[in-house]
Amino acid sequence: MLQHITIPRGPIELAADLHLPDDMDGAAQLRTVVLSIPGSSVKEQIGANYAARLAARGFAALVFDPAHQGQSGGEPRDLEDPYRRSEDISYAIDALSTVPGTDPERVGVLGICAGGGYAVYTARTDHRIKAVGTVVPGNMGTSFRSFQPDGPVAALQAMAGARTEEARTGVPARTNWLPDTLADAAAAGLTDIDTTQAITFYRTERGGNEHSTNRRLSRGDSLLLGYDAYHLVDQLMTQPLQVILAGRIGNTGSYESGMRLWKLAPNPVDLMVIEGAGHYEMYDEPAYVDAAVARLADFYVHNL
Repeated sequence: MLQHITIPRGPIELAADLHLPDDMDGAAQLRTVVLSIPGSSVKEQIGANYAARLAARGFAALVFDPAHQGQSGGEPRDLEDPYRRSEDISYAIDALSTVPGTDPERVGVLGICAGGGYAVYTARTDHRIKAVGTVVPGNMGTSFRSFQPDGPVAALQAMAGARTEEARTGVPARTNWLPDTLADAAAAGLTDIDTTQAITFYRTERGGNEHSTNRRLSRGDSLLLGYDAYHLVDQLMTQPLQVILAGRIGNTGSYESGMRLWKLAPNPVDLMVIEGAGHYEMYDEPAYVDAAVARLADFYVHNL
């Protein structure tokens, strides 16, 4: 059962989907999982794959478009601000107090890819979150710093000049998350399996969605370069943690990020490595997603 709802977020609203069990008792208050989705993604993609499966196992699962993206409000469009992405999760939890069928006292988060880092960052200081689940979690700050061929300081200097030019012209710059096609990727020399699988998921009928633009507002990249999703995790994130990783270690950094999170967390409960799976295959490959959700459901039952 799917309900379309809106989440108040100051002057704007977030577009959200609440997934509920089909056989739900109308008076029930269910364990609730708030999903934090990957960068560039919208709620109908990876989040829906996991939320629908969690609902089938008896949970309420709330997935939403980040502010400035998808069908949510917020200007400028396509902004990937890691701090606002984390705040979005807390606003979603705020809204649960008025959403029938959910139990605001039994709330967990599930963060996937970059959303895993955002979920962890939020859980450090929002202890309404009682359990933290992650699937191929990424730390966007670490990733962005590693992507800069001349180093992050040189990148920041270039971004400073670009921001000045944007202020002068009034024209906001945008960049691609991914090449739009496999041909574009090949022309750029990007033929590795992870890039190929990412494009096949996001930019084809397999997983593409009209509300996912594949564009990122360039001015947000300086925020990403200075961000650390795991800052103070060892001191503040006391909630039970589950980490699920893809066994085929590619170039996304999620395996390394997940293992670092596992070692930092004060209360690690369950670590699962799904052998044979690649990062992007954890988005929609049924065998891998089903295995992850089965383990997540057990984790949430015991910790919410």
